[in-house]
Amino acid sequence: MKETKPAAHILIIEDEKKISALIRKGLEEEHYAVDEAHDGEKGEQLLEQYQYDLVILDIMMPKKDGLEVLHSLRERGNNVPVMMLTAKSAVEDRVKGLDIGADDYLVKPFAITELLARVRSLLRRKKGVEKSATTLTIADLTLDLVSHKATRGGKVITLTSKEFALLEYFIRNKNKTLNRSTIIEHIWNYNFDTGTNIIDVYINHLRAKIDGGFTKKLIHTVRGVGYMMKD
Repeated sequence: MKETKPAAHILIIEDEKKISALIRKGLEEEHYAVDEAHDGEKGEQLLEQYQYDLVILDIMMPKKDGLEVLHSLRERGNNVPVMMLTAKSAVEDRVKGLDIGADDYLVKPFAITELLARVRSLLRRKKGVEKSATTLTIADLTLDLVSHKATRGGKVITLTSKEFALLEYFIRNKNKTLNRSTIIEHIWNYNFDTGTNIIDVYINHLRAKIDGGFTKKLIHTVRGVGYMMKD
């Protein structure tokens, strides 16, 4: 019988062994190849040894917490999709992880079906990026998807991981009005409280970096609807 190739190789970094085992069981039933680490240091060792398609990373762990692991991972230029797990539920805690470079967030307790749905979404997103062009351009703004650098008019613009993802989404949907719920769904893949101003905060930061000092503005507010990037 021909051996079936695993759908993806996933690393779980979670110190609660019962939770890790539950996640592993659910992933393996979906035919993913899975490795486990029960502290941050072991997780970092595996990340240095092997190439993964996705990392499921808890925040509160012994030896090295998840935020430290994530920060080191992104500092090394590793852009593997990362889903953070945490018992914390405050928006500011989620923002901290997302700003460092997490791609998604799941608050404990969670349903394994939801986790699996998020895994599928992140893997689809990763596959789409791999198949896309390596640069995106609008007007004099260029986004390099390989080096994760943005330049406008020859000026290098420093962006956080989430600002970069937001800008990439805007450029891919240039000349389209994007409402706040659509942006949240595609960038954070998370149902934030509709009353939060997290989207406005991020867009204001991005607008200051992208449009600040330039006569031609690229990011526009569509009052009562959302935002649009247009030349």
